[in-house]
Amino acid sequence: MRSVNPVKKLSTPLIDRRTDGVAMPSTRPVDRPQEALAIAKRYLRCERPLSALVVVLAVVGFLGTFVATSLVPAVVVGVLLTVVARAPIIESRGTVRLRTDEVAESVVDSFTGPIPPILVFQWGIADEIHTGDETVTYRLSYLFGLRSVEVTVDTRTDRTPDGGRRIELELTVGGQPWSTYVVTVDTRDDGTVVEYEYTADRRFGLRRIPQRIVAKRYRDEALEAQGYVVVERDEQYGVAI
Repeated sequence: MRSVNPVKKLSTPLIDRRTDGVAMPSTRPVDRPQEALAIAKRYLRCERPLSALVVVLAVVGFLGTFVATSLVPAVVVGVLLTVVARAPIIESRGTVRLRTDEVAESVVDSFTGPIPPILVFQWGIADEIHTGDETVTYRLSYLFGLRSVEVTVDTRTDRTPDGGRRIELELTVGGQPWSTYVVTVDTRDDGTVVEYEYTADRRFGLRRIPQRIVAKRYRDEALEAQGYVVVERDEQYGVAI
C-alpha cells in the first residue's frame, strides 16, 4: 500500500470576507460636552410630552365624537385627525450665521467630527453613537425604549473660492433622506464666522410642530454652550398639499 503524506497546516491566516477591506463602524465612546448634553436632555423632557399631547388630542376627538354620535362617525373623525396630523405637508429651510472665538481649523474639526455643534438635538439624545470613516450614526429610542430609529450623517468637505472651508452634512433617517446642511467656515477680524443653510429633504406633518417649538426654545442656548453665538437666523416654512 502507498503511504499517504499528512496534510500540512496552512500558515496563512483566515480572512473574513465580509469585513476584508471594509471600514466597519466603531462604537467607541464619544466625548460629548456636558453642558450642551444637559440642554439636549431638557429639550427631550419637554418635547416628548408635547408630542404625546397630539396623540391625546386625537383620542379625545375620537371619544368625544363617539359619545355625541355613534361609533361610525367617531371612527371617521379619528381617521381624519390621524391623517391630518401625519400628512407630510410642511416644508422648511433657512440660513443661520454664527460667530465663535475658536480658530477656523478647530471649528472645521468640530463640524466634521462625530458631534457637529448644530446637530446637538440628535447626538445629545442618542443612546448610541457609531462612527465610520465619513459617516456617523445616532441611534435614538422612543416609546419608552420599545422602538428606535437611526440617524446617519454623511460628511463631505471642500474649499470655497476665497480659501474658506465648505462642509456638507447629509442626514438620513431610517435610510431615507431627511435634511441637508451646507456649512461655510471663514476667518474674520472679529473671530471665526460660520454660516450654514439647511434644507429639509422630507416634508413633515402637524404632529412635528411641538418638536419644532421646543427646539426653537433651546437651540440658541445649546449652541452658546458649545462656544457659538447666533448672529442672524432666517427661517422659512411653506405648506405643500
